[in-house]
Amino acid sequence: MDQQIASAHDIFPHIRIVMGMVIGLGVARLLSGVARIVQHPGQYRLYPVHLAWVASVLLMLVHFWWWEFGLYTIETWTFGKYLFIIFYAITLFLLCALLFPDSMLDYTSYEDFFYSRRAWFFGLLAATYLLDVVDTLLKGPEHFARFGTEYLFRTPVFVVLCVVAILVRDRRFHIAFVAAALIYQISFILRLFDTIV
Repeated sequence: MDQQIASAHDIFPHIRIVMGMVIGLGVARLLSGVARIVQHPGQYRLYPVHLAWVASVLLMLVHFWWWEFGLYTIETWTFGKYLFIIFYAITLFLLCALLFPDSMLDYTSYEDFFYSRRAWFFGLLAATYLLDVVDTLLKGPEHFARFGTEYLFRTPVFVVLCVVAILVRDRRFHIAFVAAALIYQISFILRLFDTIV
Protein backbone atom coordinates (compact mmCIF):
# COMPACT_ATOMS: atom_id res chain seq x y z
CA MET A 1 0.00 0.00 0.00
CA ASP A 2 1.44 3.35 -1.05
CA GLN A 3 1.99 5.82 1.72
CA GLN A 4 0.76 9.26 0.75
CA ILE A 5 2.94 12.17 1.84
CA ALA A 6 1.03 15.22 3.07
CA SER A 7 1.52 18.37 1.02
CA ALA A 8 2.52 21.73 2.50
CA HIS A 9 -1.07 22.90 2.07
CA ASP A 10 -2.26 19.93 4.16
CA ILE A 11 0.29 20.60 6.90
CA PHE A 12 -0.33 24.37 7.18
CA PRO A 13 -3.88 24.12 8.63
CA HIS A 14 -2.58 21.66 11.24
CA ILE A 15 0.12 24.12 12.29
CA ARG A 16 -2.38 26.99 12.39
CA ILE A 17 -4.58 25.01 14.78
CA VAL A 18 -1.75 24.49 17.28
CA MET A 19 -0.59 28.09 16.87
CA GLY A 20 -4.16 29.30 17.28
CA MET A 21 -4.54 27.42 20.56
CA VAL A 22 -1.53 29.25 22.04
CA ILE A 23 -2.60 32.64 20.68
CA GLY A 24 -6.14 31.97 21.92
CA LEU A 25 -4.79 31.42 25.43
CA GLY A 26 -3.04 34.80 25.23
CA VAL A 27 -6.17 36.61 24.03
CA ALA A 28 -8.19 34.89 26.78
CA ARG A 29 -5.62 35.99 29.38
CA LEU A 30 -5.84 39.63 28.30
CA LEU A 31 -9.63 39.65 28.05
CA SER A 32 -9.96 37.96 31.45
CA GLY A 33 -7.65 40.59 32.94
CA VAL A 34 -9.71 43.41 31.45
CA ALA A 35 -12.93 41.73 32.63
CA ARG A 36 -11.46 41.50 36.15
CA ILE A 37 -10.76 45.24 36.07
CA VAL A 38 -14.36 45.91 34.98
CA GLN A 39 -15.74 43.59 37.66
CA HIS A 40 -13.55 44.98 40.46
CA PRO A 41 -12.51 48.49 39.39
CA GLY A 42 -11.42 49.57 42.86
CA GLN A 43 -9.44 46.46 43.79
CA TYR A 44 -6.12 47.72 42.38
CA ARG A 45 -5.24 51.18 41.13
CA LEU A 46 -5.07 51.25 37.33
CA TYR A 47 -2.12 52.56 35.36
CA PRO A 48 -2.66 54.00 31.85
CA VAL A 49 0.74 52.81 30.55
CA HIS A 50 -0.10 49.24 31.61
CA LEU A 51 -3.50 49.46 29.92
CA ALA A 52 -1.94 50.86 26.75
CA TRP A 53 0.47 47.90 26.62
CA VAL A 54 -2.52 45.59 27.10
CA ALA A 55 -4.12 47.18 24.02
CA SER A 56 -0.84 46.95 22.09
CA VAL A 57 -0.26 43.28 22.90
CA LEU A 58 -3.89 42.41 22.11
CA LEU A 59 -3.48 44.10 18.72
CA MET A 60 -0.18 42.23 18.28
CA LEU A 61 -1.92 38.89 18.88
CA VAL A 62 -4.75 39.64 16.46
CA HIS A 63 -2.24 40.87 13.90
CA PHE A 64 -0.03 37.80 14.42
CA TRP A 65 -2.95 35.53 13.58
CA TRP A 66 -3.63 37.62 10.46
CA TRP A 67 -0.07 37.85 9.12
CA GLU A 68 0.78 34.19 9.78
CA PHE A 69 -1.47 33.34 6.86
CA GLY A 70 1.66 34.15 4.85
CA LEU A 71 3.09 30.83 6.04
CA TYR A 72 0.95 29.05 3.43
CA THR A 73 3.68 29.89 0.88
CA ILE A 74 6.19 27.63 2.64
CA GLU A 75 6.68 24.62 0.36
CA THR A 76 8.60 22.38 2.78
CA TRP A 77 7.79 22.19 6.46
CA THR A 78 10.34 20.87 8.94
CA PHE A 79 10.00 20.26 12.65
CA GLY A 80 12.42 23.16 13.21
CA LYS A 81 10.16 25.60 11.36
CA TYR A 82 7.12 24.28 13.22
CA LEU A 83 8.94 24.57 16.55
CA PHE A 84 9.98 28.14 15.75
CA ILE A 85 6.39 29.23 15.00
CA ILE A 86 5.12 27.64 18.22
CA PHE A 87 7.96 29.24 20.21
CA TYR A 88 7.03 32.64 18.73
CA ALA A 89 3.40 32.12 19.77
CA ILE A 90 4.50 31.06 23.27
CA THR A 91 6.57 34.24 23.59
CA LEU A 92 3.46 36.28 22.77
CA PHE A 93 1.46 34.33 25.36
CA LEU A 94 4.09 35.03 28.02
CA LEU A 95 3.77 38.77 27.28
CA CYS A 96 0.07 38.43 28.14
CA ALA A 97 0.84 36.56 31.36
CA LEU A 98 3.23 39.34 32.36
CA LEU A 99 0.51 41.95 31.90
CA PHE A 100 -2.02 40.08 34.04
CA PRO A 101 -0.48 37.85 36.71
CA ASP A 102 -2.32 35.03 38.46
CA SER A 103 -2.27 37.07 41.67
CA MET A 104 -1.72 40.74 42.52
CA LEU A 105 -1.35 40.12 46.27
CA ASP A 106 2.31 41.17 46.28
CA TYR A 107 1.58 44.50 44.57
CA THR A 108 -0.26 47.67 45.54
CA SER A 109 -1.27 48.69 42.00
CA TYR A 110 -0.87 47.80 38.34
CA GLU A 111 1.82 50.48 38.16
CA ASP A 112 3.77 48.79 40.94
CA PHE A 113 3.41 45.42 39.23
CA PHE A 114 4.30 46.76 35.77
CA TYR A 115 7.54 48.39 36.85
CA SER A 116 8.62 45.47 39.03
CA ARG A 117 8.27 43.10 36.05
CA ARG A 118 9.38 45.47 33.29
CA ALA A 119 12.68 43.62 32.65
CA TRP A 120 10.78 40.43 31.82
CA PHE A 121 8.10 42.23 29.82
CA PHE A 122 10.41 44.36 27.70
CA GLY A 123 12.91 41.52 27.34
CA LEU A 124 10.18 39.35 25.82
CA LEU A 125 8.88 42.25 23.74
CA ALA A 126 12.38 42.79 22.28
CA ALA A 127 12.52 39.05 21.56
CA THR A 128 9.26 39.24 19.58
CA TYR A 129 10.74 41.94 17.33
CA LEU A 130 13.75 39.70 16.63
CA LEU A 131 11.58 36.62 16.15
CA ASP A 132 9.51 38.60 13.66
CA VAL A 133 12.59 39.02 11.45
CA VAL A 134 13.10 35.24 11.32
CA ASP A 135 9.37 34.72 10.75
CA THR A 136 9.43 37.15 7.82
CA LEU A 137 12.47 35.42 6.31
CA LEU A 138 10.67 32.06 6.58
CA LYS A 139 8.01 33.40 4.24
CA GLY A 140 10.59 34.00 1.52
CA PRO A 141 12.82 36.77 0.16
CA GLU A 142 9.97 38.43 -1.78
CA HIS A 143 7.91 38.72 1.37
CA PHE A 144 10.89 40.12 3.29
CA ALA A 145 11.72 42.62 0.51
CA ARG A 146 8.13 43.89 0.54
CA PHE A 147 8.84 45.86 3.74
CA GLY A 148 11.97 47.57 2.42
CA THR A 149 14.36 49.55 4.55
CA GLU A 150 11.61 50.54 7.00
CA TYR A 151 11.55 47.01 8.39
CA LEU A 152 15.33 46.88 8.79
CA PHE A 153 15.26 50.24 10.59
CA ARG A 154 12.20 49.50 12.75
CA THR A 155 13.49 46.32 14.38
CA PRO A 156 16.75 47.63 15.90
CA VAL A 157 15.03 50.86 17.00
CA PHE A 158 12.33 48.96 18.91
CA VAL A 159 14.85 46.54 20.41
CA VAL A 160 16.94 49.49 21.68
CA LEU A 161 13.80 51.16 23.09
CA CYS A 162 12.95 47.92 24.92
CA VAL A 163 16.45 47.82 26.43
CA VAL A 164 16.05 51.45 27.56
CA ALA A 165 12.62 50.59 29.02
CA ILE A 166 14.25 47.82 31.07
CA LEU A 167 16.83 50.22 32.47
CA VAL A 168 14.69 53.34 32.93
CA ARG A 169 11.66 53.76 35.16
CA ASP A 170 10.93 57.36 34.11
CA ARG A 171 7.16 57.66 33.59
CA ARG A 172 7.51 60.18 30.76
CA PHE A 173 9.67 57.78 28.77
CA HIS A 174 7.23 54.90 29.28
CA ILE A 175 4.25 57.07 28.27
CA ALA A 176 6.06 58.24 25.14
CA PHE A 177 7.24 54.71 24.28
CA VAL A 178 3.84 53.02 24.51
CA ALA A 179 2.11 55.91 22.67
CA ALA A 180 4.67 55.81 19.84
CA ALA A 181 4.54 52.00 19.71
CA LEU A 182 0.73 51.95 19.42
CA ILE A 183 0.62 54.68 16.77
CA TYR A 184 3.35 53.01 14.73
CA GLN A 185 1.78 49.56 15.14
CA ILE A 186 -1.58 50.78 13.81
CA SER A 187 0.12 52.63 10.95
CA PHE A 188 2.25 49.58 10.06
CA ILE A 189 -0.78 47.29 9.95
CA LEU A 190 -2.90 49.67 7.86
CA ARG A 191 -0.10 50.41 5.39
CA LEU A 192 1.42 46.96 4.92
CA PHE A 193 -0.98 44.32 6.24
CA ASP A 194 -4.47 45.62 5.46
CA THR A 195 -4.78 42.98 2.73
CA ILE A 196 -3.15 39.58 2.64
CA VAL A 197 -1.18 39.30 -0.59
